Amino acid sequence: LVHYHQGIPNLILARVSIPIMPRPYRSLALAMLLSLNGAAALTVRSTSRIARHHRSLTQLASTASPEAPASEAKSPAPVKNDGAYDKVKMEDIVSLCKRRGIIFPSSEIYNGFAGFFDYGPLGSELKRNVKDAFWRSFVQCREDVVGIDSSIIHNPTTWQSSGHLDGFSDPMVDCKETKLRYRADQLFASPVVLEEDGSTVGYVCVLEANDEDMVKDAKKQAKRLLKEKDLKGSKIQAFQFRDLTEIDEDVMAQVPSPGSGKPTLTMPRDFNLMFQTSVGAMQDASSVAYLRPETAQGIFINYKNVLDTARLKLPFGIAQIGKAFRNEITPRNFIFRSREFEQMEIEYFIPPGDDVWQPYHEKWIADAREFLLKVGLKDELMGYDIHEGDGLAHYARACTDITFRFPFGVQELMGIAARGDFDLTSHTKGSGKTLDYFDEQTRERFTPHVIEPSLGVDRCILALICSAYAEDEVNGEKRSYLAFHPSIAPVKVSVLPLVKNKEPLVLAARQLFEKLQVRWNCSWDQTGAIGRRYRRADEVGVPFCVTVDFETIEDDGAVTIRDRDTTEQVRIPIDDVVDYLGKKIDGY
Repeated sequence: LVHYHQGIPNLILARVSIPIMPRPYRSLALAMLLSLNGAAALTVRSTSRIARHHRSLTQLASTASPEAPASEAKSPAPVKNDGAYDKVKMEDIVSLCKRRGIIFPSSEIYNGFAGFFDYGPLGSELKRNVKDAFWRSFVQCREDVVGIDSSIIHNPTTWQSSGHLDGFSDPMVDCKETKLRYRADQLFASPVVLEEDGSTVGYVCVLEANDEDMVKDAKKQAKRLLKEKDLKGSKIQAFQFRDLTEIDEDVMAQVPSPGSGKPTLTMPRDFNLMFQTSVGAMQDASSVAYLRPETAQGIFINYKNVLDTARLKLPFGIAQIGKAFRNEITPRNFIFRSREFEQMEIEYFIPPGDDVWQPYHEKWIADAREFLLKVGLKDELMGYDIHEGDGLAHYARACTDITFRFPFGVQELMGIAARGDFDLTSHTKGSGKTLDYFDEQTRERFTPHVIEPSLGVDRCILALICSAYAEDEVNGEKRSYLAFHPSIAPVKVSVLPLVKNKEPLVLAARQLFEKLQVRWNCSWDQTGAIGRRYRRADEVGVPFCVTVDFETIEDDGAVTIRDRDTTEQVRIPIDDVVDYLGKKIDGY
């Protein structure tokens, strides 16, 4: 409600909500409200005129009227619940992804297939955006990195040379009673030790999870054990967990299986993770091939081709995004560990030397973290894990993982390894082809060393969903939504015609929608109250909603753009919408 003096708006009196109604009745409703508030003598102008002067009035009120500061012209800021993510369980994330069309279990109508997942309408867009962002940051915007796309199946000798046939395995244990299989390094056992005399009364065994859940499960098992030993109520010492690869045969004979609850586990043994297939019409040893367990080897075996054709000088990198397959013993934690997944990898070739690789390694660690922050991961949920001693591969000089705090615990998200010259040297021996580099300045020939940044697409998407999960309170109403970064959000803009039965209004909204579609993935929603449509957009992470209303077609030719995170609304001329959103979404 605006007070006019000699035809000039000079003060915002109040903000009111009026139900949607034809134009003449809106002015009448405003007049009635003024009358009820003892202000019948004030002149009432049309709502469109009030909208037209909204910005200038806000400036006027903030500078000339202490009683009506600029903040009164804005809706109250949402009250964020900063502790919402700490209470989220993995089951909540899985349910959210299924409910909102992000990720589905594969072959669900046939009761699913463990370790495989399908990306839905929103998930497939999110996945494409993540891969595009990676490619844009590390290939398109760099002069020293080029890309390739190698085949999924390589000559089988590739895997012999790389060491995958002999050494690409995980430790596995079997439950002799239930026939279930587990990764030995994902099962943790602890003795149950009485606090009173320090005696060990048995063992508990739990699956890898966050510390809180592991302790909770162990306490349940310990309680049952104490009851069986007629020691109910006895106090026990803190659990000392060790994974089953660190346990000897005598202890293993006392460790209960998660499947049977009895000591029926075998000792750990190696299990090769590669999927085997046959190529050609014959089914014999000569037809055996493998689905690639990583994308890196496709880069190494194409090193010479790229070097000969791309005119690159050291240091340079070769990037690849593609599918990989691992026959995981126990795929778990949703898409974090699955049997079919995608990797985004770079092999960055550098000169040899003990004093050369460290600055490159440190720079790639910094660049990797910067990229993860740029696409929307929360800084406070990330950390570092530096591999040392036995944690390093035999050929690696160094390896640092960027970790992320998932609902099931802190786990590796992205690895940056200094691999030395192991790969190129191995393929040189296996193929008989020289994979070296000739330095024209020093006139030396040598085998380059490699820095390898490696990021799983699926793990990155899971981390983005976890980072984006948010809860707040808007005008006393609780709201849960996905706060994706605008550049990564699967749907960038939702266009909302205020009503669906006024043809000129719908036509204007439709024309704007089709214009925005050329640049971004947008959604169209014309059903339900405007507030409900805002909530629907918030739930799937749409950063901006554009509302086309009566004033758009009848008066000012402007639209209302609402920000998802702040819920603030701005009035923008319809011709400026693309430029405005471009700066918000793409940064230009």
